[in-house]
Amino acid sequence: MNPSSRLPWALAGIVTGIAGLATSYAVAMVLTIRESPVVAVAELVIRLTPGALAEQAISLVGQLDKPLLVGGIVLFLLAMFALAGLLARTSWLKPQLVWLGLATVGVVAVLLQRGAGGVDVLPVLVGLLTWVALLPALTAPLRMGESHPELESRERRVFLMVAGVLGVAAVGVAVAGRVVGAGRRHVVESRRLLRLDEVTLPEPPSGVASGLAEVTSWQTPNDDFYLIHTAISVPAIEPKDWRLRIHGMVDRELVLTYDDLIARGLTESWVTLNCVSNEVGGDLIGNAWWSGVRVADLLAEAGVRGDADCVLQTSEDGWNCATPLTALTDDRGAMLAVAMNGRPLPIEHGFPVRTVVPGLYGYVSATKWVVDYEVTRFGDVAAFWTERGWSELGPVKIASRIDVPRSGADVDPGTLDVGGMAWKQHTGIEAVEVALDGGAWERVSLAAAPTEDTWVQWSGTVDVTPGDHTLRVRAIGKDGDVQTGAIADVVPDGATGWHTVDFSVRDE
Repeated sequence: MNPSSRLPWALAGIVTGIAGLATSYAVAMVLTIRESPVVAVAELVIRLTPGALAEQAISLVGQLDKPLLVGGIVLFLLAMFALAGLLARTSWLKPQLVWLGLATVGVVAVLLQRGAGGVDVLPVLVGLLTWVALLPALTAPLRMGESHPELESRERRVFLMVAGVLGVAAVGVAVAGRVVGAGRRHVVESRRLLRLDEVTLPEPPSGVASGLAEVTSWQTPNDDFYLIHTAISVPAIEPKDWRLRIHGMVDRELVLTYDDLIARGLTESWVTLNCVSNEVGGDLIGNAWWSGVRVADLLAEAGVRGDADCVLQTSEDGWNCATPLTALTDDRGAMLAVAMNGRPLPIEHGFPVRTVVPGLYGYVSATKWVVDYEVTRFGDVAAFWTERGWSELGPVKIASRIDVPRSGADVDPGTLDVGGMAWKQHTGIEAVEVALDGGAWERVSLAAAPTEDTWVQWSGTVDVTPGDHTLRVRAIGKDGDVQTGAIADVVPDGATGWHTVDFSVRDE
């Protein structure tokens, strides 16, 4: 078979495959299923990816990891669609096996999602039926042309016309499904209209700014707050549909609605959150004004049994983490947050409800779209990231960062302003020290911090002369803990080391 004769058959497979994806997607939207089977497969890949490989991907491509994953799956599907089309030239059965194999993977991925049921499989089945029925019809003109060479030119024109019509129709079906499924996107409007009367947004406390304009803002705007999660398509939950079940090793099971939660009265505080994947000097950290209900009060109402030591939190999308019970019940003010910086939570940050626990990395505490609390024991459960090599407890490590000067900067000789951030949530920062060119450590000034659960800005000056220089920083906690210079990777429990920047001083 020469390349020119194979191309139409491959194209027939690709058009058929895309049409099946389109009908599958449309059905998912109409039924307001969280997302299409392609997304379900992508999320299954994320769940099955070893922790070290996941961490390497995040460090290489950052927040592009999910778009690249979906793009890779789409490219793989296009290759399989083309293969099915080529196989159709000589066999009826072989392309059906390709379709069946792809559909089987889709069904498994969908059923492994949290809360999936029979209806969630319907989009996959519709897509499969589209593939099975459409490919023979689309390849009929090609088969006719090969059987009757004198008609080949005409039949190819018929094929191209039919393929073009089907391609346009597939796009139309997908768009129509999106329009009909607009009820799902009503969540965005519900959030916009939601009013939380008890929620406030105070001005940042006096004295938290060091006075250096180039230092990161003490309060992180919602749009700038770092975003890490495993969901390809984030859950969209109407507040009226949200439920939290508290069960397991408790005296009485609780099921809370959104209104139940709000009626209990809100607590509010400044809390800094950071990700265990944050490299030394990294920006996977932010500080916001959170509003919510204390978890300790809810667990007390449920009556936790004495031998429990953790709570297995589960998100609407099936992600879970095991959080130390002590961190949820001590004085740090762990909360079920409903608002961030004075507004209902952004959907990407867990709307309508998420968990916020000061002093713990997010992978063991910060469950977005949270719907289930199982009071249990660490020995009896397995959580998403701990199964992939991360440690069990996840307390935040003391850390500091240089924001001024930036690495690679060219500055004037003389007195140089330096500044940045330091943090050790739920312990607090006692002091910050800098060292120039490997010299002695010298203390710098700390701005105010309203609580021990927020980061703190630091600032100072160093005298520099023309040439190349290196500046490093370390923090000292209120518990006497001195930040170590030993370099450690983010796995298994957070990176360590002194943040260091290199800069040059111009000649006078």
